[in-house]
Amino acid sequence: MKNLLDDKTCIITGGCGSVGLAAARLFLSEGARVMLVDLDDGRLAAAKASLGSDKVAVFKGDVAESADVAGYLAATNGLWGPIDVVFSNAGNHGHIAPLADYDDDAFDRTLRIHARAAYLVCKMAPPYMNDQSSIIVTSSLAGLRGGAGSENNIAYTVAKHAQTGVVRAAAHAWAGRGIRVNSLNPGPIDNPFQTSIENQLSAVTGRNITQAIDSDIPLGRHAKPEEVAKAALFLASSMSSFITGHVHVVDGGLGS
Repeated sequence: MKNLLDDKTCIITGGCGSVGLAAARLFLSEGARVMLVDLDDGRLAAAKASLGSDKVAVFKGDVAESADVAGYLAATNGLWGPIDVVFSNAGNHGHIAPLADYDDDAFDRTLRIHARAAYLVCKMAPPYMNDQSSIIVTSSLAGLRGGAGSENNIAYTVAKHAQTGVVRAAAHAWAGRGIRVNSLNPGPIDNPFQTSIENQLSAVTGRNITQAIDSDIPLGRHAKPEEVAKAALFLASSMSSFITGHVHVVDGGLGS
């Protein structure tokens, strides 16, 4: 039986995080070749070893630096030829503080890591990509609403909204080549990234934010990284061949 990503070349940024690694495992199981991009050589080496496949390569780079983006695109193309999927998944959790006390530099850094990185990949990747290929940008449920808590992490909320704008504009820019550009917007995920955000919000608000979130999610729990990876696989594969410029929410019903 044919796999969903047989002979496809895929890049995953933020490849050492829980969602990046879960996506890498899933993409590999569906026949892909995978380039992992992240900031730390040690973590990249460990991630590659954990995947146990000769179809994995790694690249150390900053997704908000155009030279590094050009570097990982060229490295992937040089190794395996034209690219079929770019999963732009890298990010940070921003800076937790009330709006009146928010740090201006932290605001700028967060916009750079999320919005600028999405812009760069949507601008620079297509010349290295096959027609009928796919770009996926990891945003967040925070990119679709404000909601309680957003006032304590305004940079993250703004940056995730900005990514949606990048995706929608880029979808039109590359539609003539059949390159699909979509946004993947998870709700809370059971991983260290989300735990760090929730612990900081709990400290600022004096409430147990994790318990509060779970009580608000109709399915009653945070997502598993593997569940988000499955949505990324759908957007990476030909199953999403007529979907572009859209937001795909994986949130257990939280935003409904």
